[in-house]
Amino acid sequence: MLKTYTSLTICVVVWGSNFVFGKILVQDFSPTLLTSLRLLFIVLFLMGLSAYKKQYNRMNTTDILAVVFLGVIGVFINQWSFFIGLQTADPTTSALILATTPILTSFLAAIFLKEKLTIRMFLGSIVAIIGIYFVVTKGAFTSLHFEKGLLWIVITMITFAIMIIMTRLLSQRIDPLAITLYSNIVGFTVSVPFAFFLDTPVRVSSRVSDWALLIGTAVIVHGMANLIWNANIRHVDASKASILSNLEPFVAMIMGFILLSKPISNVELLGSFFIVGGVVLSTYQRKKLRGIY
Repeated sequence: MLKTYTSLTICVVVWGSNFVFGKILVQDFSPTLLTSLRLLFIVLFLMGLSAYKKQYNRMNTTDILAVVFLGVIGVFINQWSFFIGLQTADPTTSALILATTPILTSFLAAIFLKEKLTIRMFLGSIVAIIGIYFVVTKGAFTSLHFEKGLLWIVITMITFAIMIIMTRLLSQRIDPLAITLYSNIVGFTVSVPFAFFLDTPVRVSSRVSDWALLIGTAVIVHGMANLIWNANIRHVDASKASILSNLEPFVAMIMGFILLSKPISNVELLGSFFIVGGVVLSTYQRKKLRGIY
């Protein structure tokens, strides 16, 4: 389980950095077009990887419908609402909203996956959320304000929880690469007609550095990281995997300091310890006598 949780944690760290990268990109690209372009490069990467591995899956009608649903809700709407929100929302505050994903995921997992809600997971979530609140408010507990963009981030959170549940279900019978590829193809296909209707005006950067950042983050953040996540989530409960998302505000804070020169206070560091502690408390499992975690 250590290898699985390490892989899932790496994905969350990569996703956490996406708050800062997304904030940078959305200043130079209109959100829907940005979503469509990123999905295009993700699909090209995954198609190349699939062709290299010569891995193809046959799916029945039910699986096809599930992948289409995942592509529309968990890919297109998830990424589109994320970039719409980041136009006005603070990256770290956005991470706070997405860190509540485990609460919704646990509820959905209990209904659809028959997973149990443990006291350890409940307590770990509370500890992590306390840390997140410290990070966002910086100790001034009356300073938490919700920008209009955060309403879109709430939609991102809901669609992310749905994505986790759907991926957990599909990964039991479909190869993770196939799930990632097909759902992104659906997401990209759906995004194309919206790119020129929802964005007014359409903004496209002419700088090579912006395009390099767009392509790089598309392949790494939503290509490789999603693939690794889908390959490992089959080994753990969806509710436990989603708790790792509490690390995202901490990562967003560190990346904001490095890339945006945003200072880190002692209160934010204290909150970060709460976040990490909450994640460890939620995901730690005692070693059984047989040597199985």
